[in-house]
Amino acid sequence: MNCSLHHRVLLSYGMEKRLDPVTLQLFWDFVKAKEQLLQSPYFPVLFSFTAYLTFCLPYIALDFLSTKVPAVRKYKIQPLSYPTLGMMVPCMVQCVYHHIVFIFPVTVAHWYWRPVDLPVMAPELLRLLLDVTVCLLLFDFQYFLWHLLHHKVPWLYKTFHKVHHKHVSTFALTTQYSSVWELLSLGFFAAINPVLLKCHPLTEMIFFLVNIWLSVEDHSGYELPWSTNRLMPFGLYGGAPHHDLHHLKFKCNYAPYFTHWDRLFGTLAHARSQQ
Repeated sequence: MNCSLHHRVLLSYGMEKRLDPVTLQLFWDFVKAKEQLLQSPYFPVLFSFTAYLTFCLPYIALDFLSTKVPAVRKYKIQPLSYPTLGMMVPCMVQCVYHHIVFIFPVTVAHWYWRPVDLPVMAPELLRLLLDVTVCLLLFDFQYFLWHLLHHKVPWLYKTFHKVHHKHVSTFALTTQYSSVWELLSLGFFAAINPVLLKCHPLTEMIFFLVNIWLSVEDHSGYELPWSTNRLMPFGLYGGAPHHDLHHLKFKCNYAPYFTHWDRLFGTLAHARSQQ
């Protein structure tokens, strides 16, 4: 009886893999093959750090090119401001220090508290996209409230958030140039949302990647033809111009990605879009 049931489960699993046109099963099987790495306590911090640097590198290249190539410079939001190597290195040093001293112990504690469980089946593509979108919307709301509070309460701003506003003209490596409290509290929001929504591990990883990418893009200092704010219609997404203006003026555009919360609270300001 048990053998027959096991056979039917395997057969059903195989049929579902063949018949479902929107499955991510092949990709998930490839990822799951690295199970030993995925279940390692070192994986979260390596994943986060590697993704962050990978997303920063193209913009770092643009920063060096933009001083010499007018075709690149025209996409810079603040074209008269260029980050120097002397500005980039402290950001990089702080990032490495924070990942080793603070993020790694926290991720190990999270690994111990919530061991990684890798299900056999992948999520359906539509479910994955929906969950990633909801996680982003939740994070956007949480960040907006956190950010607004840390600007409205002088003690919170001076103690925790002021360091992130050291650079009025942002560049990619300023994304995580912040206090430990800011880094960990925003990291907590990003980590807890997939747990609350009971997301599939693959969904969780993709959400983390999207969230890191959008954060880096926000601080990049560039509005490129394919920037997210240009791809999303009706001004629903602020992107790099939205967040760059926040660093320039301080008292507007508190939401990291979307514009609806700033619109509702009357804190939305517009920058001239690049042509």
